[in-house]
Amino acid sequence: MRLLNYAGAIREAHGQLLETDSRAFIIGQGLWSPWYAGSSMKDLDKQFGRERVIDSPVSENATTGAAVGAALAGMRPIVFHPRMDFMLLAVDAIVNQAANWSYVFGGQMGVPLVIRAVINRRGEQGAQHSQALQAMFAHIPGLKVVMPSTAHDAKGLLIAAHRDENPVMYIDDRALYEQECEVPEEMYEVEIGKAHVCRTGTDVTVVATSTMVPLALQAAGSLADQGIFAEVIDLRSIKPWDEACVLESVRKTGRLLVVDEAWKTYGVGAEIAATVADRGFESLRAGVRRLGLPDVPAPSSHVLEQAYYVTAEQITAEAAQLLKAGQTTRPALSIAS
Repeated sequence: MRLLNYAGAIREAHGQLLETDSRAFIIGQGLWSPWYAGSSMKDLDKQFGRERVIDSPVSENATTGAAVGAALAGMRPIVFHPRMDFMLLAVDAIVNQAANWSYVFGGQMGVPLVIRAVINRRGEQGAQHSQALQAMFAHIPGLKVVMPSTAHDAKGLLIAAHRDENPVMYIDDRALYEQECEVPEEMYEVEIGKAHVCRTGTDVTVVATSTMVPLALQAAGSLADQGIFAEVIDLRSIKPWDEACVLESVRKTGRLLVVDEAWKTYGVGAEIAATVADRGFESLRAGVRRLGLPDVPAPSSHVLEQAYYVTAEQITAEAAQLLKAGQTTRPALSIAS
């Protein structure tokens, strides 16, 4: 074990996959440029050659379609989209092709493809460069969607995604690239579909994704100072997600707050809230609460960004409100938003 940052863990996973699997290759925009991929792809083209680390033209749909075809032909491609926003130009290849082929072929053939989508937030980048669209793709049958929040999981989930027999969307957020933790040097997998309980607690369950996990942990520290003990769950995998882990936690705490870095309406938080209301209602002592972005595009103003994005202080306040609501009684039939 040694300390490695999030971007370095992604880079190491890519390198080990290329080194150990002759079927692996990477294709996408800006793979030879640190401006696009940051240090997460540094010098991979120099190490493995530009026939296996392919800097593609600006054509998201063609690039992704080529990767789908290569996967069907027996290769193990990773297609890189430096901005998730522009990956929307490849929706046909992802949704109509990659997600459906295994079903169309009656399970006789899969599409072992990793679709790496990068989220860029803040920095006054505005509406077309700041979107987190995981809920859109989690809605699609045939796609798995993962969102690591730590360097350890960034490496392990990328390796697991590469080894999966069907398409996996791997979403990383550049806001996490400098965060460090202990990461094994050897190859390992983090199981897709398994959440991680980052902090145990008895009073309220906080389920978080991606960049919201460190904020949730920060909020849990503030809540502990108030005598409120939050259990923080890093979902890690959006589709499939670990229903059993969340329901077990809610049975213990009786309260649930879901925090996601995307728009709240029709988001990941809505799915988790609905499932808990459906399958764990008898455990709830207060209505489920969700935190997400307001239903407006991302602003291009630094001042407005401070009001737009979720903060640790908001998570703390929402969790504290849950403790005040329904201390001893079951919740009303509606779910608080």
